[in-house]
This record gives sequence, C-alpha cells and structure tokens, in this order.
Amino acid sequence: MNAIQNQVQIIGRVGNAPELKTFDNGGKMVKIFLATNEYYKDSNGESIVKTQWHNVVAWGKQAEHMARLVDKGQQIAIKGKLVNRSYETAEGTKRYITEVVVTEFMRLERKAA
Repeated sequence: MNAIQNQVQIIGRVGNAPELKTFDNGGKMVKIFLATNEYYKDSNGESIVKTQWHNVVAWGKQAEHMARLVDKGQQIAIKGKLVNRSYETAEGTKRYITEVVVTEFMRLERKAA
C-alpha cells in the first residue's frame, strides 16, 4: 500500500515557458504552471469550463529534461507527489504553497519548432 501513498497524476497544458534555475551547488530546478480543465453545464444548461492551475516543480536531471523538452501551451502528463511548504516574503508575510514534485513526465504533443 505504501507504493500508492502521496501519488499524483495530472494531464494538462503548460501555462508558461519553463523557468530553469541553477543553484550555487550546481543543483537544478524547473518551475511550470499546469492548467487542467473541468467541463460541466450550469443550472441554465450553459457549458462551463473551470480551469485549475497547478504549481509543478522538477529537480536535477528531470528539471533539465523538462526545460529542454517542454514549452508553453504544450499538453503533458505529470506523475509526482504533493508537497506543502511555506516561506516568508520580503515584507515578512508567511505564505503557503502546494506543489506537484515531478517524478516522471511525458510530452503528449511535440514542442513547436
């Protein structure tokens, strides 16, 4: 049962160009925002699209691959785990964030030439 704890799979569209960051120790991290859509009809029968945005991060070689292979608007599949963390802004306000940390990804469309 441990193999399926804290496991997430999402298919969506990339909302930004991947932001690759290299740290002083040589480590790499990439951030993207992934949009997923839910379609339904409201009480008047009108079609509604509700978009959810997901914070996605990848580390190390996975980050390098994502930065090279993924582009804004492309549909991708992500497998990973949910991580909650907090940080403090420059003004001293504490912020909380939930991210999907990538363990695997798959392009469902080719990157534009």
